[in-house]
Parts: sequence; C-alpha cells; structure tokens
Amino acid sequence: MNWQEFSGNWVLIPRQPVGVIHFLGGAFVGTAPNFTYRWLLENLGKAGYAIITTPFVNTLDHTAIARNVLNRFESILERLQATNVLGQRYLPIYGLGHSMGCKLHLLIGSLFSVERAGNILISYNNYPIRRAIPFIEQLQIDKTFQLEFAPSPEETNVLIAKNYAVRRNLLIRFNNDDIDQTILLNPVLEQRFPQMVATLTLKGNHLTPLGQDFEWQMGEVFTPLDAIGQWVKQGLSRDLYSLKQEIVRWLNPLELKKI
Repeated sequence: MNWQEFSGNWVLIPRQPVGVIHFLGGAFVGTAPNFTYRWLLENLGKAGYAIITTPFVNTLDHTAIARNVLNRFESILERLQATNVLGQRYLPIYGLGHSMGCKLHLLIGSLFSVERAGNILISYNNYPIRRAIPFIEQLQIDKTFQLEFAPSPEETNVLIAKNYAVRRNLLIRFNNDDIDQTILLNPVLEQRFPQMVATLTLKGNHLTPLGQDFEWQMGEVFTPLDAIGQWVKQGLSRDLYSLKQEIVRWLNPLELKKI
C-alpha cells in the first residue's frame, strides 16, 4: 500500500476498502498532508479505509478553498470509481479534518450538496485573522482594508447553524490545546442534530495528529539509554495510538478487533 498522486490529490488505497476518508489538514501543514500526517493516515489505511488527501494553500478566502478542495476530491473520486480501483460496492464517505481542515469540512457541509456518512473534526478552531496570524498586527496595513477571513468567524457560525447538513459528527479535542474551539462548536451541532454528535477529550496537544511513531533499535545488551529511548517512544506514541483507535472505533467498532 503506497501513496499515489492523482491530479494534486495524494491517495492511499488498501485492498478491499470499507470506506473512503477525505482528509484536510491544518493551515500550513495541510500543503503536504501525506508527509505531515503520514502515521495517522497510513494507519487508518491499514484499518481498511481509502485515504484521499487534498493539499491546499491558505488564503483569506476560505470559501474558495473549500470549493477547490471539494472539486478536486470529487474529480479524483469519480476517476477511482470509473477505473474500479475502489471496487464495485458502495463505500461510505467520511470527512476528516484537523484545525483549519475542520472549518473547510464544515463549510463544505454547509455550502455545497455532498454525500457524507459523517465528519470527524479534530482540534477545531475558527479564530479571526489577528488571532490566527498574530504578527499581522505588526505589519503596516491600512486599517480601512479590514482584513479578515471569508467567511469571518461570525459568518461561519451562522452558516453552520443554518445550513450544515452532515448529521453524524465526532468532535475531538486534546487536554493540552489552548487554541481549540471545539467547546464552542459542540452546542451548535448538538442543536442542529441532537444526539448525533459525539465529543471526546484525549490526552495530547494541537500537534498530536502530526506525530510520527519511530522504531528504537536496542543493542544486544539493554542499557539505560535503551530505557530512555523506550520511555520517549511510549510517551510520543501513546496519544497518537489513542487518537487513531478512537477514530476507528467511531467509524466502525468492529474494526478494532482486526488491529
């Protein structure tokens, strides 16, 4: 199972996939999600899910980005279905986003007609430009320009509350993440789709989904250095494994028995 590039999307297809995950990453790390989120995505692939990641470059026009990544995703999905790469049976489609990727999936579900079995939103944030890009206040910009993302945080909240159409959602936040806004998103989705929203708080921080596991090679004799290496490996891996397991559990509880 290897990554393949199709029309700007990076794709990972397991044998006999049980579903399709469309992944969108954070504002800057989302430009190369097949590398920056490699461990998480590859392990979801091992769990049986076809992974389609759509890189994007952040601009102020988040609506345009959402439209662009959706068009590219649907184009490659049609191509994969037409060439029978995904098989002939129906496969549920899930959106998976981290940080800004959450906002893009929420905009896609609010502005466009899409078929989704559910969305998984990790470390959601919807800050205005001056919080999202702190150094912007140091730039000499004419105040009359009123730079802000489009839609603004307030406009985004209204769109979600009125139009968001993906009924089943998993919201994941980390206990050491001070820029997460999941606590504000949860009641909006709960009001729209009562009892269809699950919220989890896991150990970790905003960068946990970007974690990479590593192998510690021990020598013939176990040394104090080996003990330190194993301790570091366990600490870095534990939160990442937990995140992966909770995603798989929500997608399909039976899948955990195969891992």
